[in-house]
This record gives sequence, structure tokens and C-alpha cells, in this order.
Amino acid sequence: MHIFVETERLILRELLPSDDLGMFELDSDVEVQRYLGNKPIKQIAEARETIDFIRKQYQENGIGRWAVVEKESNNFVGWAGLKLVKDRTNNHINYHDLGYRLIRRYWGRGYATEAANASLKYGFERLVLERVYGMCDVENATSRKVLEKVGLKLMGTFDLEGIPHYWFNISKPQIR
Repeated sequence: MHIFVETERLILRELLPSDDLGMFELDSDVEVQRYLGNKPIKQIAEARETIDFIRKQYQENGIGRWAVVEKESNNFVGWAGLKLVKDRTNNHINYHDLGYRLIRRYWGRGYATEAANASLKYGFERLVLERVYGMCDVENATSRKVLEKVGLKLMGTFDLEGIPHYWFNISKPQIR
């Protein structure tokens, strides 16, 4: 198991096949999926497929979302980190996207912000990225708050599969 980053309260490590139950809890929750197309998964096999997909990104792109683990309990909290997006989104291609998704019982503890900050630091210092992007559904005020809190700047809105989204970015000199 490779640990990429540790913060005061969290470990950000590679997603493992053994994270399947946590990933299932995360992605089967209707509230977690609310701003993600409302497509909660129904079977543990779908969680395993997601983990396999992300693990392939590690090999192909050198980066992918990481498991977020609470240090105190060693519980799987969700995932966070950077992802290389090779498909066109808002007229951008081959860009690094900052993302996070947490199991509902861990909401409101500042974990998304903590993981996002650590991910940005890793991206700018270890991967030597010049810019990172982020996006969220315009209705998702909590995600917007996290992106802004970690320093991303709102650049505008765009349509993603018929749903208005905010588009953010941050460049290396802006990192806190």
C-alpha cells in the first residue's frame, strides 16, 4: 500500500480492492450522488469496478483519486485527489481535476478541505503541475465552498450533460 500524503487527521493512500465496502457505502448513498447525476450504485461489484478503474489510472497516468482514511479510527472516509482528465470538458483536455467525495457520516468535519489542500500541495510540489482545475454542480454550495476555501478561483459556468456547473482553477503561484 502506497501512502501519498498524510495530514493532521487523514491518510491519503492508494485505493485498494479491500476498500470495496467503503466505496459501496459511498457510491450507493442517494445524498452523496445528489449532485453527481443521481445514479447510486446497487451492487458491490460496481464499487469494485470503480476501484479497478481508478487503479488503472495510477498506472496509465501516474495519478488518480486516493482513499481518504481517518487516522484516529483507520476508517475509510471516501476519496480525494487529482485525476488526469483526457476527455474534453468545458473546452479543456488533458488537465488535472481536483475532486473529493466523502461518506455522509463524515460530512461537516472539514475532511474535504483538508484532503483538497493536501492534494493541491502534492500536485504543485511533487507533480510540478502549473494549474489544477475543479468543477461542481451550481446547486452544490458545499463543494463550491471547499473549492474556494482551498484557493481555486471561479472562472465561470458551463453545461455538463445538461446541468449547469461552476468551473474553477488555481495556478501554482496561488497555492497557500
